[in-house]
Amino acid sequence: MSYRVLVVDDEPLARERLKRLLDEHTDFSCIAEAGDGQAAVDWLAQFHADLVLLDIQMPGLDGLQAAAQISQQNNPPVLVFCTAYDEHALSAFDVNAADYLLKPIRKEDLTRALTRAAERLSRQQAAVAARTHISARTAHGLVLTPIDEVAYFSADQKYVSMHHEAGETLIDDSLKQLEEEFSQRFLRIHRSYLVAAHRIYRLETTEDGVVLWLRDLDTPLPVSRRHVSGVK
Repeated sequence: MSYRVLVVDDEPLARERLKRLLDEHTDFSCIAEAGDGQAAVDWLAQFHADLVLLDIQMPGLDGLQAAAQISQQNNPPVLVFCTAYDEHALSAFDVNAADYLLKPIRKEDLTRALTRAAERLSRQQAAVAARTHISARTAHGLVLTPIDEVAYFSADQKYVSMHHEAGETLIDDSLKQLEEEFSQRFLRIHRSYLVAAHRIYRLETTEDGVVLWLRDLDTPLPVSRRHVSGVK
């Protein structure tokens, strides 16, 4: 398995050195880089990385400020700080960083940090793999719904609903998080819809666009033009 890494540093030479060191680790791959904290936060709002190698002293949003925002995102990546200063170590671990490396970064130190990151990622993935139910807080308390009973998820602004055999329930998970967690079972058909792949019955082109029918569902769901080819 190869873990996806985002390298964040305002110095291009520092980013290049980190990428060269990463090349020696086949289970980690640099898939993107950013020159400041805000760029890292913005990138992670759209894409996913398993690990972020993050400098602290950067113009604008510094590494600690960026880390605080990143840790609030759904399914946040593991963080490892890479800095020339050691006075921020305690603050770094306040945001649950896996490690704190001092520049110039030595090969053995990076290896240690990557080992710690891999262990944490492995534990996280094991926990995700074990989830067979979606939990929801309702007026009747905590309710658990089996994943197998979910027909689709829908989003309306910041609210996400789970549509299942017993009805409809508001949940705390985001569509992005659900899509990443259950990518083998659910398919994105629209920015607002994520459907159970095994329930797909028919794809139909109408005057108003493309719609998708699910088994045991009386009303079709819209398929956006962006997702039509993927659904087909």
